[in-house]
Amino acid sequence: MISTIDIKKLKDKSRIIRRHILEMMKPPKLGHLGGSMSCADIVTTLYYYKMKYKPDEPNWEKRDRLILSKGHSVLAQYAALADLGYFPVEDILNIKEINCHLQGHPDMNKTVGIEANTGSLGQGLSIGIGICLGANIDKYKYNVYVIIGDGELQEGQIWEAAMAAGHYKLDNIIAIVDNNKLQATGFIRERLDIGDIASKWESFGWKVFKINGHNFVEIADALDKADEIKRPVCIIADTIKGKGVKSAEKNPAFHKGCLTEKEYQEVIKKFSNTIS
Repeated sequence: MISTIDIKKLKDKSRIIRRHILEMMKPPKLGHLGGSMSCADIVTTLYYYKMKYKPDEPNWEKRDRLILSKGHSVLAQYAALADLGYFPVEDILNIKEINCHLQGHPDMNKTVGIEANTGSLGQGLSIGIGICLGANIDKYKYNVYVIIGDGELQEGQIWEAAMAAGHYKLDNIIAIVDNNKLQATGFIRERLDIGDIASKWESFGWKVFKINGHNFVEIADALDKADEIKRPVCIIADTIKGKGVKSAEKNPAFHKGCLTEKEYQEVIKKFSNTIS
């Protein structure tokens, strides 16, 4: 069970992650602020509470893996990797610039700590399942966590992958749905309603938990319970797109948008000790 000390640490780290996301998107840079902010607390809990890894040995074979299938939200993962020392924090200020190893979508050939090239939606879960099958063959004990967007569930490949994981009864794959209820062009229910998400995963043999994706106790508890379950686990995390930035919260324009200088200056004041 997560401790009070752990919760305080996660809250502190979450502020750092959100601060770094904002710094990466300092005007006039354009980027995927909304989805990065919605999954920030999930990413924080994975890196600072749950996952095992070695920043000084990034290819350690027994490390847990995090795959951001919704690759456009990689700002949250870059922020965590920088804070953990995978690369200098100052690098985040050069994101998306020529010759910078931090691009708009994850690239495992450019950025240390990234486990898969993603961005074309629907593919990350299949990659994660392949890694899990390989781990079982090699007799390694590690988990693969895959963060999926709720809009991404409109991709058929997600459900093919879900069926495969259920068939193989994989107990080392944990899918986390960032259920912020928005996609690039508006509310999901108005674009292509995906219906009852939980029942769909359950129909493929997955154990499903539904949580508040901004509540560290609920996130940690679901991740801990997943360790005890001998089949695939899906955590449906209800989140707020743009969480922490008032003008971006629940605003489809910030799926990929740019803050004004005034908006940026107002929101950055909420976060101390910036590097910029």
